[in-house]
Amino acid sequence: MKTVIQSPVDPGFMQNPYPFYDTARAEGDLVYWEDYKKTAAVSHRAVQALLKDRRFGREVPNELHRPGPDHLSPWLQVEAHSLLEAEPPRHTRLRALVMRAFTSRAIAALEPSIHDLSHALIDDFPDTPFDLLDAFCTQIPVITICRLLGVPAEMSPNLLRWSHAMVAMYQASRTRETEDAAAMAAQDFTAFLGDYIEQRRTDPQDDLITRLIAAEEDGEKLSRDELVATCVLLLNAGHEATVHSLGNGVKTVLQLGLGPQVFAPDQIDGTVEEILRYDPPLHMFTRYAYEDVEIFDHSFKRGDEVALLLGAANRDAAVWKDPHRFDPTRHIVTNTSFGGGLHFCVGAPLARLEMRIALIALFRRWPTLHLSEAPEYSNTYHFHGLTRLMVQV
Repeated sequence: MKTVIQSPVDPGFMQNPYPFYDTARAEGDLVYWEDYKKTAAVSHRAVQALLKDRRFGREVPNELHRPGPDHLSPWLQVEAHSLLEAEPPRHTRLRALVMRAFTSRAIAALEPSIHDLSHALIDDFPDTPFDLLDAFCTQIPVITICRLLGVPAEMSPNLLRWSHAMVAMYQASRTRETEDAAAMAAQDFTAFLGDYIEQRRTDPQDDLITRLIAAEEDGEKLSRDELVATCVLLLNAGHEATVHSLGNGVKTVLQLGLGPQVFAPDQIDGTVEEILRYDPPLHMFTRYAYEDVEIFDHSFKRGDEVALLLGAANRDAAVWKDPHRFDPTRHIVTNTSFGGGLHFCVGAPLARLEMRIALIALFRRWPTLHLSEAPEYSNTYHFHGLTRLMVQV
């Protein structure tokens, strides 16, 4: 297995990681990423295989588990009860309970409100250049999640602030300041949700928090800590991914001058999938080996961690012809942007629905939308999204 070197905090890499992915993929399905000190899967077939291989998982093997630092306790408490960090049998129970509340019917019922929200936001666009991320891309997913959970939309600024602080823990540029901010955000978020959950126990409503409280599987319900962690995960994962997907997609379409035709009703699904493939919001997901495994000519030992490079898999020429070309008419092949296997994103249908409705509304109302400044990506990895998206209508 070849060793590759690329600092994940290098500004050039964070602006455009795809040349590095090509270089790494040319060395094989797996490479050793020196900067992370771990094996990385870079081909589509390797990433897909490892996402679905039950010999690998998210939870740290028991013998390798170490208590975290005291200053991170509030954040670690949320993580400890998160569906994203669990494996069977705990994951099986948690996901079954969540899916009883987070149904396709509940998601479909949000379509009219997402449509109305998109148009209301567009109504408020100024005549002068403005940041589409703040005015549109961020508002749609966070307000939708608030409505889904049953949380007042006026809480969205606080929810966003807490979310940004907590997910910053996954960035390569993480510092002690990042950790302190994440711990404070987790503490505030937990306190808010805890109070809100207690309100819903005595005053049930037609919202996701009420359905999560009521959900039951084989006589078991979600504990208070599990309820809090699930609500945090739905907001953090759902909002971050959709904001970046919308922003990256609009940026690409405007830079290429593709125009509103790619968002026509008969084309929109292909365009959404191509946006997710071409410039996904999350570029790395990790797994631990749970046993000694020989795969793709490499021997993993129990406890070895492997990085699955979703962004690299989505540009694999073995799967997509001319993968660096944005082509919304290309045949849809399963991309890795929402993960796969046991941990396939529960919010993927909602994210696709939000993107479909928001993009159709945006380009139908403003077909002459154009960039007013060259966009730049945030100096973060392994998330991949813009700092702002300045446009003019």
